[in-house]
Amino acid sequence: MKRSGSAVWSGDLKSGHGTVSTPSGALSETPYSFHTRFEEGAGTNPEELVAAAHAGCFAMALSARLGEDGVAPERIEAKATVTLEKTDQGWRVTHSHLDVTVKLPGGTEGVFAKAAEDAKANCPISRLLTAGITMDARLA
Repeated sequence: MKRSGSAVWSGDLKSGHGTVSTPSGALSETPYSFHTRFEEGAGTNPEELVAAAHAGCFAMALSARLGEDGVAPERIEAKATVTLEKTDQGWRVTHSHLDVTVKLPGGTEGVFAKAAEDAKANCPISRLLTAGITMDARLA
């Protein structure tokens, strides 16, 4: 299975602009620029998209893991916050932090905590990232 996304960029770094798209149409020529990445301009940026991918991947992995333990989550809310920092080697995503709230009828704290740690370590996007991954996880 392969998935793809594409980007088009025009111009120099600071005054240029680009768009990102996906074959599914979820993103269709969605604008991004220096201002949306390093300031507060309208549009998206790569780090925001990585954060959304990490949150979505984790939520699905956690649901699967809890299902293996015989409990079904009623609701999983996952938010990933990706940190972009300038290092000696240039700009780098240095961290992804997961903030997770789960409504889990019939689930225990121990089952939840173990499943959350497993999903954090093993969801495909977590495995993709070379940045450190942390998480706050709690039951609602």
